[in-house]
Amino acid sequence: MGQSYNVTEFIFVDLTQDPAGKKALFVLFSLTYIVTMLGNLLIAVTVIASPSLNSPMYFFLACLSVLDAFYCNTISPNLIIGLLKDKNNISFRACMLQLFVEHLFGGVEVFLLVFMAYDRYVAICKPLHYLTIMNQRVCILLLLVAGVGGILHSLIQVLTVYKLPFCGPNVIDHFMCDMNPLLGLACTDTYFLGITVIANGGVICVGIFTFLLVSYGIILNSLKTHSQEGRRKALSTCSSHIMVVVCFFAPCIFIYARPVSNFSIDKYIAVFYTVVSPMLNPLIYTLRNSEMKNSIKKLWCKTLA
Repeated sequence: MGQSYNVTEFIFVDLTQDPAGKKALFVLFSLTYIVTMLGNLLIAVTVIASPSLNSPMYFFLACLSVLDAFYCNTISPNLIIGLLKDKNNISFRACMLQLFVEHLFGGVEVFLLVFMAYDRYVAICKPLHYLTIMNQRVCILLLLVAGVGGILHSLIQVLTVYKLPFCGPNVIDHFMCDMNPLLGLACTDTYFLGITVIANGGVICVGIFTFLLVSYGIILNSLKTHSQEGRRKALSTCSSHIMVVVCFFAPCIFIYARPVSNFSIDKYIAVFYTVVSPMLNPLIYTLRNSEMKNSIKKLWCKTLA
């Protein structure tokens, strides 16, 4: 059952082999990890503790922040610790677990960003029916759909790789376990499996990214009928969402929407959606949202008082 071949571990090739470069990256990624965790947890706590932030938009924002905190913990600790080790290795089972968890949280985030776009559509295009359509039951149901979608996406990825024979090279030119580098190490023809990966990852990414951009286009077009203040507030919120969507999807499309191949540049691009994007999300949402900034200030004042 499972892995019956002689490869029991994989060895990662770090982002740099230069000792000084490794130390610099260790400091940089450690600081990024701290900022990511503090920023996302601050947003989640602020939304939970602030009665003024009880709208569906902030419910989804808190969910995204918690998700980013979990997603960050899937990749960053291993990446940071690996920079201190001479041999950065991972067992086969741990590799499969990392593959599952990273695609689980990534998949859930894709669905969550879609539902956040839908929330903005209802709020801006159907404001009188907003609280009726986006009631608590609907929000929780959408969150469950995101969870199920993420699990199904992740299971397909892991099951695709788990039964493959790994009998030769075990060096992954990456800092994490992912589909393309693993398929490249398999001792069998993975052409048709590669098409599955494109269908499960690439096509979904391109399709949803296009759908989101069109959705926000429709939302922004509908602002013509709103007041100047309404337009300003909606533009601020939507531009934040669009920036998060572009930061997350652009590198994912480059990695997953192409024939299976593993380029050295992939691991540097992967840094954007695994390390940088979870850090930027709380900054983008807080710096461009006056309600969020005011609630954070009130929370700090209450805590320090």
